[in-house]
Amino acid sequence: MPASKQRVAILGASGYSALELIKLLLRHPNVEITALTTRQTEPRPVGEVHQSLRGRLDLALENLDAAAIAKRADYAFCCLPHGASASAAKELLPLGMKVIDLSADYRLSDPLEYAKWYGLDHVDRDNLKDAVYGLPELYRDDIRTANLVANPGCYPTSAILALAPLLEAGVIAPEGIIIDSKSGVSGAGREPKPHLHFAECNENFAPYGVGTHRHMPEIDQVLSDAAGMSVETIFTPHLVPMDRGILSTSYAVPTGDTSTEELLANYLEFYAGEPFVRVLSGLPATKHVAGTNFCDLTARVVRGRVVVLSVIDNLIKGASGAAVQNFNLMCGVPETTALL
Repeated sequence: MPASKQRVAILGASGYSALELIKLLLRHPNVEITALTTRQTEPRPVGEVHQSLRGRLDLALENLDAAAIAKRADYAFCCLPHGASASAAKELLPLGMKVIDLSADYRLSDPLEYAKWYGLDHVDRDNLKDAVYGLPELYRDDIRTANLVANPGCYPTSAILALAPLLEAGVIAPEGIIIDSKSGVSGAGREPKPHLHFAECNENFAPYGVGTHRHMPEIDQVLSDAAGMSVETIFTPHLVPMDRGILSTSYAVPTGDTSTEELLANYLEFYAGEPFVRVLSGLPATKHVAGTNFCDLTARVVRGRVVVLSVIDNLIKGASGAAVQNFNLMCGVPETTALL
């Protein structure tokens, strides 16, 4: 028998990730989108906010009323800003809803670390301890039974998928890891910012958040879990003048003699059967994963160092596609539904 349809609400439905999420869920055979919310004062038809959805979804973006949403939906995808997302989830979870949070509010397990990096006191510490990190390649079984899933950040997804297999196998040292990442402009969100104006970012390539980026503790936390010991990375992001995509180049020190062939064999074994990780013998490129939920990666040994290259679409595997992958696991439908 086909699985029954799940009623879904999308909170904070005006951004780029929400648009990608809506497009994926519209083709999902087990989903009915029943509510869209906005923090703007004036509710508007979704086709006015995202004109590509005209004639495809007849809903208006409304202000969030947790009790009303819970009567109309079984799952909530939170695409709200940091802080606002936890406040919403805190109201929805006791009402019996399951929540997939695309913000950073439940990614860091230590609320003091969250306060340090995000400058906010965590408003939902009770649910934080039960949140499951939403990277299926590492936490699939936990995601299946979770009520609250913390969708990974886009940069962390590209770095963790590249490094976790080698750390778990003890192939690379847990210290001295450098992650050099480049992202398209959509990774900064839809809200206008001066440095994202066309005249500023076009024909430009610039680093930002050097030593201070909020994704660094998230990467360290998950890689430490994979390694079974403390891992500390240096993560440097860069803004590239393209719409979407992330390329991460990671450098690590091997713990012993290894070769490119051995590294690739390790990846092929670790990701055997994974539907959305492709291990390449050649080099990856962002265009090859654009609009998809795939992570393409490869590795090389160069002058005694391990170099790993990974690419994802920051809006799909780095956000909305991963959220749908997590949703599929939570509601027991094939993991690839609406994603292939």
